[in-house]
Amino acid sequence: MAFRRSFLLGLSALVLAPFAAFAADLPNLNGKTVVVVTENAYPPLQFIDPKTSKAIGWEYDAMNEIAKRLNFKVEYQNTSWDAMIQAVSEGQYNIGMTGITIKDERKQKVDFSDPYMRSEQFMLVRGDEKRFTDAKSFAAVKDTLIGAQPGTTPFYTAVYSVLDGNEQNPRIKTFETFGATVQALKTGDVDTVLTDGTAGKGYVDASNGGLKLIGGPLGSEDFGFIFQKSSDLVAPVNAAIASLKADGTFDALNKKWFLDYKMGQ
Repeated sequence: MAFRRSFLLGLSALVLAPFAAFAADLPNLNGKTVVVVTENAYPPLQFIDPKTSKAIGWEYDAMNEIAKRLNFKVEYQNTSWDAMIQAVSEGQYNIGMTGITIKDERKQKVDFSDPYMRSEQFMLVRGDEKRFTDAKSFAAVKDTLIGAQPGTTPFYTAVYSVLDGNEQNPRIKTFETFGATVQALKTGDVDTVLTDGTAGKGYVDASNGGLKLIGGPLGSEDFGFIFQKSSDLVAPVNAAIASLKADGTFDALNKKWFLDYKMGQ
C-alpha cells in the first residue's frame, strides 16, 4: 500500500477532533437500514478472524464509523468478488466493499465513492522462493504460474505488467476468491499471487516465514465503495469519508490494521 511506515508511526500522536463537531455537519439518514456486501477475503481490509470466527478489518471499522456518523444501521452480507459488482448494480445490495479499484469501465455499471485508500500491487511468493526476484525474472522462468481472480486489478496486472498481454496465457490460473489464490500459492499450485501491499503484508505476517513480498510496486490504484447508479447514498458517504479523513480517523485505522494488528496472534 501507499502507506509509508515513517508516515504511519507518527499517527499515534494525533489528537482526534470531537466526533460531535463533525457529525453535526453530516447528513442524517434517520436510522435507515443499509445493506453492505463484502467478500471477507482481503486482510486486513475485511476477513474472518481465525481466533473468533468473526468478520473484522479496516473496512468494517470504517463502515461502522460512517454508519454512526450518518445515523444508519448496517446489515452485512457476503458474496464472491465475481458476483459483487453486478449484484450491487442491480440493487441487491446498497453498498459493496472489498478493496474495489476505481476504474472507468466499472463506472458504467456502478457509482463509486470518493477514494478512501490508495494501493500498490506487489508479488507475493513462498518464503523459500529463489528462482525469481521480480516481475522480469518471473516472466523469464517459463514453468512458473500466477494465481489471480478474473476481472480484478491483480489479474490485469499479471497479464499486462508481468506477462505478454495475452489474457488467455496458460501461465495464469484463475480462482474465485483471493484467499483461494493464496492457498494455491502455499500448496505450490501457483508460484506467485499479485496483491496490494497491505493484504500481502497481512499474509506475510501470519505465515511465520512461509510467504514474502518481492520486487517493487507494479502499479497503484485507488479504492472506493460501490453503489447502484444514481444511489442517494453516494453524497452522504462521501461527506462521511471527508470527515474521517479530516479528523484523523482513517489515519488511526491505518495504524491499527497495517502496523499494530498481527494476523493469527
